[in-house]
Amino acid sequence: MDNTLDIIKNISPFNLLSEDVLIELAEVVQPIIFTKEEVLYKQGASKMRGLDIIIEGSYETFFYDSLGNKRSLEMYKAGDCYGGISALLNRKKSLKTVIVQKETQIYFLHRKYFKELCQSHEVFFHYFIAEFGKRMLDEEFAHFFKKPTAFDESYIAAEQIYSRRIESLEFREIVSCAHTTPAYQAAQIMAMAKVSCLFVKNNSTQIIGYVTDITLRDKIIAQQQDASLAISNFIANPIVQINTQAYVYEALLMMFRTKTRYLLVEKEGEYIGFLSRNKLLSEQAQSPLMFIQSVKLANSFSELKKKWESVAPMVYQLLNRGVYAEIVNQVITTIADTITQKIIEKVIENLGQPPAKFVFMVTGSEGRKELTLKTDQDNAIIYEDKANEQREMVRAYFLNFATQISDHLNYIGIAYCSGGFMAQNPEWCHSLSHWKNNYKSWMDDSLPETVIKFSTFFDCRLVYGEPTIMDNLREFLDTELQQPLEKFYVHIAKNALQYEPPLTFFNNIRTKTIGTQEVFDIKKAMTPVVDLVRVYALQNRVFVENTGERIKALKNMQIFSPTQYNDIYQCYYFLMSMRLKNQAKQIIQDKILPDNLINTINLSKIELATLKEIFKTIADFQSGIKMKFTNNLLG
Repeated sequence: MDNTLDIIKNISPFNLLSEDVLIELAEVVQPIIFTKEEVLYKQGASKMRGLDIIIEGSYETFFYDSLGNKRSLEMYKAGDCYGGISALLNRKKSLKTVIVQKETQIYFLHRKYFKELCQSHEVFFHYFIAEFGKRMLDEEFAHFFKKPTAFDESYIAAEQIYSRRIESLEFREIVSCAHTTPAYQAAQIMAMAKVSCLFVKNNSTQIIGYVTDITLRDKIIAQQQDASLAISNFIANPIVQINTQAYVYEALLMMFRTKTRYLLVEKEGEYIGFLSRNKLLSEQAQSPLMFIQSVKLANSFSELKKKWESVAPMVYQLLNRGVYAEIVNQVITTIADTITQKIIEKVIENLGQPPAKFVFMVTGSEGRKELTLKTDQDNAIIYEDKANEQREMVRAYFLNFATQISDHLNYIGIAYCSGGFMAQNPEWCHSLSHWKNNYKSWMDDSLPETVIKFSTFFDCRLVYGEPTIMDNLREFLDTELQQPLEKFYVHIAKNALQYEPPLTFFNNIRTKTIGTQEVFDIKKAMTPVVDLVRVYALQNRVFVENTGERIKALKNMQIFSPTQYNDIYQCYYFLMSMRLKNQAKQIIQDKILPDNLINTINLSKIELATLKEIFKTIADFQSGIKMKFTNNLLG
């Protein structure tokens, strides 16, 4: 292999070095030829003696998972280097398993010379740091980099709830009867089948509800009802179903949210069995979801307060064990929802039954199911329209109702909203028709301040109440968003451009000095992602609430390409993970109230490099928003 200098000076990052350095380098690299295919390095085991510069041929690199499957497969070809990231950032151990292909030729640069280059040429060193930062945006790469390849049994037991799909579980067989079956015969069917849940079908053999042992006790025996009456008089509904491809944690969260104890399991449009909540929970004794069950069983506000104070250590533990930030968000949100539901039930016990059907909805980050440990109240009430003579009475009830809920939430630790976006504010407690007028006027006015209100209340979600009210509102919005709304979208887009990623002209992270700390606001860094995804969701009438779910939906609609989806999704949840972990540390270690300020001095080179790549990606997405909505629509 002649002309060594001519070859390496055209290979990154050696092309960043001066001619004098390259001449010296050409004299110390060692040519090596591999004549057969072989395993060259083993992930986490083989010590890297230096850097491999591929001249001809290729390296196949990958992680092995616990089942021996190749994951995060990459091919390194002529002009690529392998070993730099491993030597610098993985304790000199090969990051991946490497199979060298037959007739591959490389230049080998000893670790001693590689280290000297990194120490004396910062641009050379930062090339590898930046490359690693880009790779960490890939979900699979990041997962296997953080995890040992030999997962011990305790890890599997603790985390299988987040990776195990419903199809892997053993379902109970569906036992059913006709809706005309007498109640006593239904009980006999349950006794013979030894089941505690019996599903009820209509004349079309569609499942319309179910009865349980508790149903028979509470609705028939306790109330001395005639047991010969049709079982349809006593059924519980609605029916809640889950697909076999969903995860176990999704099933449990769905059960908590819908307050059902049974889920029908669906595959290819047919019910193939059912799951009970007790069965799932008994298999997950160490799961955070058992904690949610304990919240449901709390009997006092002081007990609920203690439960909320226990969330930070749980979050820190989950993140340290590698659970994805999106899942951690859902756990926090479900705990907050459960606490809110408990409070609402207790307030209703105190005030008496509401005089109208209603919805207690949450907005903002909780509406998006993206709660962090620094959170405040964002909520509102929608109640059904009533006759004129009842309006004042209904409104007075719900304002009092909302005030009591807010007071209890604040006591527990979910603070009052400083901006007043709470149901106890008369502005955010209205009838359904009034709320429809709110949304329509915000869209019609299309002013910066009304667009912000619309954005806040677009991210809304039912926590308690009558689902049909929320369905009615969403149908109204779906219709309105199909109208010509050029000016509205311009202001929504401009709102998404309000916060810029904290990058300087020279691609350094822009910070502000607070005491001895150099910090940036990670919430503001994440806001552009939330805003820009919301813009596309609005334009395409995507009504899922969560930012991650919106990104997935937009990819499925081919609004985002697979690459765009992966980039923005990984960016958002890398930032979310960092934000949650920082807040948990502040609560647990520093014993202070959490905030959204990240001290860059405490970040590793890997984290800093990854952040820079993330902020570049966000800036690129903002440029796309600016071009698509602002320039085009304004001409």
